Amino acid sequence: MPSAAHVSNRLRAIMTAKQWLLLQQFARFGTVGVAGAIVDVATVYATMAALGLYLSGLLAYLAAVTTTWALNRAWTFAGRGSGSLLRQWMLFVAANGVGFVLNRGTFFALVTLVPVCAQHPVIAILAGVGAGMFANFNLSRSVVFRAPRIPKAPK
Repeated sequence: MPSAAHVSNRLRAIMTAKQWLLLQQFARFGTVGVAGAIVDVATVYATMAALGLYLSGLLAYLAAVTTTWALNRAWTFAGRGSGSLLRQWMLFVAANGVGFVLNRGTFFALVTLVPVCAQHPVIAILAGVGAGMFANFNLSRSVVFRAPRIPKAPK
């Protein structure tokens, strides 16, 4: 079995520098997503007895989106994006609305229609996370954490 370093070197050999950066960002984004999923699951399980599955699912989403915004800002897309923290957080939440619909839509559908998901919400949470991940990455990269534009020099 090839080592991680071998796989990394093979990928670098067949990818452009831009593609390699994109792959690294996606891997970081995925890692941050795992942290967000942990926050999501922990929040649902901590609050579902008091709030019910639907309200705890919404609260968990807000906790997870705030966590992932902060980690993506600091690590995945460090040095990119601009504006106040509140504005950037709101843009992150708005830009990831498509991911929210995919994420929580999957969650709600599964806990409503699949009894095992209602009994074990972690299954529905993780399915939702997977459904929203690609949309969230593209929107985060292109809308929220855009690379600063460098003005062209006058001719």
